[in-house]
Order: sequence, then structure tokens, then C-alpha cells
Amino acid sequence: MKRTFEDWLVVSDIDGTLHNKMRKLPQRNYDVIKKFTDLGGNFTLATGRTVSSLVRPYGSVPANQPAIILNGSGIYDMKKQKLLHSRTIGEKGMKFVHDIIERYSDPLFSVDVAVYCSDMIYVVKNGILSHATMMIDKSPHTFVKDFDSIPQDGWMRVMFWGMPKVIEYLTNYIASVENPDANFMLSSPVTIEMLQKDTHKGVGVMMLAKDLGIRKDHVAAIGDYFNDWDMLKTVGLPACAGQAPKRIQQICKFKACHCNQGCVADLIEFIMYKNGGLPE
Repeated sequence: MKRTFEDWLVVSDIDGTLHNKMRKLPQRNYDVIKKFTDLGGNFTLATGRTVSSLVRPYGSVPANQPAIILNGSGIYDMKKQKLLHSRTIGEKGMKFVHDIIERYSDPLFSVDVAVYCSDMIYVVKNGILSHATMMIDKSPHTFVKDFDSIPQDGWMRVMFWGMPKVIEYLTNYIASVENPDANFMLSSPVTIEMLQKDTHKGVGVMMLAKDLGIRKDHVAAIGDYFNDWDMLKTVGLPACAGQAPKRIQQICKFKACHCNQGCVADLIEFIMYKNGGLPE
């Protein structure tokens, strides 16, 4: 009897993992994901994106489970169009964001700031980097004039953009102050993300696994950068794209090929053929 994979959950990051460096889906990834889900496997995406900007990448693959949105701040059922779980930033975190907006107001030493709700982004300090992100991700967004113009509830994620030296200063500042009940992560050389305390992709992934009744050692996740760190440290089978930084590679049990060659397919084939017992 052919082995099936109802007892496995595979979760993939999108940019630099599911997609190649040109933000395109390698055909190999699609083909292997389809084979996995046709055999009963559970597959979904974990991303920093909002619901609207996730629609296209989610629909481009045979994903069959709710997605982890906004880096673990929510779990969203794309088929039912329903937010299943959410974790929002509290009062201390909101005050911290206000302080950053005030502290980094000099145009020569500026930090762009945006507050992400489930399906709307409020850009309160707009610069080249934040503007480019909004255009690339095609997320619903609005530019607001000041902090008080942002809704005071439903904050699921905050993004800070700055040139590398500014981000370095901001990182050091964050380390020097009392933690505002928040989880911070470097997601690129020019971005820092802020979530509610104890919130990250791994929390969302394991919550989904619990909903599905899948044990930890059969939960696999693959990513490519430090915003995937907590997810990879949490799941039973952490994997990374071949181009991931060395520190990311060191915490993974499986190193896949470069994202341009279809690293998600590498991971799933490992599960199906080596770990799952399908014949070669």
C-alpha cells in the first residue's frame, strides 16, 4: 500500500524560499507540493504578509491548510476567508512605536514606520524603503500623517525601515531599553519587525499543528532568513534554503538547495522518500 502523509505538516516561507530570487515560483516546487498534498500531506505558507498580499502566492500552489500571516500574529483560513487566531500588540508596544517615531524624526537619520493590521497597513512615516515595500507587496495600505491617525487596536505587526547604519543604531537602542512586551526580529539588513511578546511564526505553526492533531516531530518548516529563526527553532524538522545565512543553516536539520532550484521540493522529497518510506 502506498504511504500517505496525513500525519505531516510542511510550512514554507515565501520570498527566498517558496519563490526564487526573482519572486517567481519554480515549477519543481509546484509539482512536488502537489504530489505531497495528493498523498494527503498538509501544506501551507508562513509569511509576514497581510491577507490580501498572500492571496496570489497561496493560490499559486496546492496549499490546503490555513496560512500563518504577519509572522505568526494570525492564522487565516484562506478558503473560508476567516481569521482563526490572532495576537495583537499591547499598550506598552504602542507607546514604544510612538517613541521611535519621535526619536528618529531627523530626515538624515530617519526610520520609516508602518503598523500592520490583519488586512490594512498604516504607514505613518513614509520613505523610499517603505514605499517600495508597499508597491512590491501590493498590500492594502494608507499613508497617515501622525501616530494619532492610526487605529488604536488590532496592531498585529510593526515594521521599521532604515538604512543599514540606522537599523544598527535602532537594534542597539532596542537592546538598551526595557522590553515593551514585544518580540523584535531583524528581517533584512534594512528592516526590523515588532510583534507582541512571545509571538513568531513558530507559535502560529505549532498552533495550527495542534488544530490538525499533528505531533511536533512531523511538523517541518523551511525558511531563509532571521525572521524564520524562531519558527525553525520551534518545529520538529527545521530546514533552510541553500542560500540562508550560516547561522540559520546551523540550527537546521535539513539544508535544501538554493531557492532558485526549488528548495521546498527538496524538503518535501526528503520527507516522502527518505523519511516517509516511499520507494525510490
